[in-house]
Amino acid sequence: MTTPEAYRALFEPIALGPKTLPNRFYQVPHCGVGDLRPGTQAAFRAIRAEGGWGAVCVESASISPETDQGPVHLARIWDEYDVRNLEVVADSIHEHGALAGIELWWGGGSSCSGLETRMPGRAPSQIACVGTPWVSPQEMSLADVADVLELFSLAADRARRAGFDIVYVYGAHSQGPMQFLSTTFNHRGDAYGGSFERRARFWLECLDTVRDTVGSDLAVTTRISVQDFGWGGVSNDEALAFVGLADSRVDFWDVNVGSLDWTTDIASSRFFPQNSQQPWTSKIRSQTRKPIVCVGRFTDPSVMTGALRSGQCDIIGAARPAIADPFLPNKVRDGRVDEIRECIGCNYCLSRWAQGGAPVACTQNPTAGEEYRRGWHPERYSPARNAHKSVLIVGAGPAGLECARVLGLRQMSDVHLVDAAETPGGSLSWLSSLPRLGEWRHVIDYRVAQLGKLANVQAIARRRLTSDDVREYGADIVIIATGAHWAGDGMGPATYGPIPGASSDHGHVVTPEQLLIDRKPVGGTVVVYDCEGVVTGIGICELLASQGKHVTLLTPADSPGEYARFTGEVPQVRRALATAGVAVRTETIVTRVDDSAIGVRGVYDDEETEIACDSIVLLTQRRSDDSLYAELASAGAAPVAQGAVYRIGDCVAPRMTADCVYDGHRLAREIDSPDPSRPLPFIRELRLLGNSGDTDYSRQLDTHAGPLLHRATT
Repeated sequence: MTTPEAYRALFEPIALGPKTLPNRFYQVPHCGVGDLRPGTQAAFRAIRAEGGWGAVCVESASISPETDQGPVHLARIWDEYDVRNLEVVADSIHEHGALAGIELWWGGGSSCSGLETRMPGRAPSQIACVGTPWVSPQEMSLADVADVLELFSLAADRARRAGFDIVYVYGAHSQGPMQFLSTTFNHRGDAYGGSFERRARFWLECLDTVRDTVGSDLAVTTRISVQDFGWGGVSNDEALAFVGLADSRVDFWDVNVGSLDWTTDIASSRFFPQNSQQPWTSKIRSQTRKPIVCVGRFTDPSVMTGALRSGQCDIIGAARPAIADPFLPNKVRDGRVDEIRECIGCNYCLSRWAQGGAPVACTQNPTAGEEYRRGWHPERYSPARNAHKSVLIVGAGPAGLECARVLGLRQMSDVHLVDAAETPGGSLSWLSSLPRLGEWRHVIDYRVAQLGKLANVQAIARRRLTSDDVREYGADIVIIATGAHWAGDGMGPATYGPIPGASSDHGHVVTPEQLLIDRKPVGGTVVVYDCEGVVTGIGICELLASQGKHVTLLTPADSPGEYARFTGEVPQVRRALATAGVAVRTETIVTRVDDSAIGVRGVYDDEETEIACDSIVLLTQRRSDDSLYAELASAGAAPVAQGAVYRIGDCVAPRMTADCVYDGHRLAREIDSPDPSRPLPFIRELRLLGNSGDTDYSRQLDTHAGPLLHRATT
């Protein structure tokens, strides 16, 4: 296929020092896999290389045990065993013609929790980190400085021997090198503190050390944040000055924003549009003639080419868009822009990492993180062994849409997707109508568009099926995806039972569906009782406030929209509610609902008080709409589809949209298994000690990294 003229600039090669990037698509280092799953790491990165990303980087690779963020696991490059695993990753990337990059990471005071290693971190000055204020780092001596520089040298040599083409010194987000540059974290009075030039010395020496180690065969770069937004990083002026000072030492620049608070870098679509970093990152052009990589949740190739033509950057960096669609570059190249599975910026991927380092996953791409352990490819689907069978899917929400799409691609003979609503999407249809959530609509639009290309899939709207209708339909396989609804009686995690007086049959009690679908009116003073804490409650508050209502958000959690702590949106959520004039009461439980008031008490006390209000919107919990499934699957019921009746998504249990999409995808991938209702086993990357021919662990001493557990041949 011929690349559209408008996008040809994205496919021009560019030199990165001694290496040549084959196009302008660059998957920047991002977390989500770690060193415990080397097979997953290799397969995950290889898929991005296959999809056309000109360079693919692994995540931050710790160069020493002291750079510890346990229980979260990132990559490691401590010893020869890491080299062996990372060599497989680099080779898998090279198989598809992409450059392989690795980011050497020494965290300084930002990674001194020591939860795994029990070792204190070393930092330019003994200043407690905002993330772990109960722990202070060890202030570095000059000998410590020399030791860390040697750690960089050892790690760079391992990266070279593992076969990487690009080696980073990670400075952005107030990691170790940037802490030396920052007057917030560097209070030293020696040759590494004080003036700008002396504070820059350590970072420059890190770059020199890496360059001296890898020679002229590898590209050397660093990642720098050029705007810290007042979180104690480095001022914009000094960041730009550092670029000018270090320019001769790097082959290109990887530029972003943020410091210890990197939520403006991994910015959600609720609060930031594509390329939101442009006002700050574009300033680096005046300081360098080297190629520049910028990120900004680039999903639209027109926005990408605009960034190149404007001179803002030379290379389109991406993390989340590459997770959502590993084949985005190839689709742009081939003129298949309508097939791009666009990142919706929900930050579900980030939330899993923030909750303890769970493997990467994505709302739009259910194959992310499953490439190795389940063998799923995002663009390839084998014909089902039972493809001759017909399928009826009841419910066209995210789970049903995804299930129909994959069944169609697996060449099932006849797939009918039936929904009672006028338009597909299920609850996501009205959820995406709330303020700031419009981009979430891509989950629906992408799947509807792809279904339109499948001759063996038929979507049928405005038809509500009963159990008798399903039996008469005659499908060989029936899949129920009827979703869930918000409880109208206040049942939820705060009280584990209905709230006295609460009933959505009453005029002053409203559920989200009643508000947004049925248009049930609310009074002038409204309480939104949010026990879920994700996005729905915040969106409803903003919507009602925009209509002139006096809104109070109540939540039993200690913060509004508490899931925002995992998606990196806490500051933005707080500002949005304040701007909208929404009053917030946290750690509060609703005890009763009357006609014109509600009773409340604190989570930690029993004294009840009263709040006057005209209406209360209940977001306590959702309940599965599973009655149709129960009628069809219950013992003694008339047989349906030779007994092949399954359920997916919220109909099984209410959960995140990403999990519903995954559920529909998984069932369709395994529709020809012995029992599709039960997931097939997946590969566990698990070491078994004492296996014949395997290796075991013995304690040895690494003179550069302290006591480590090494594998020794038995």
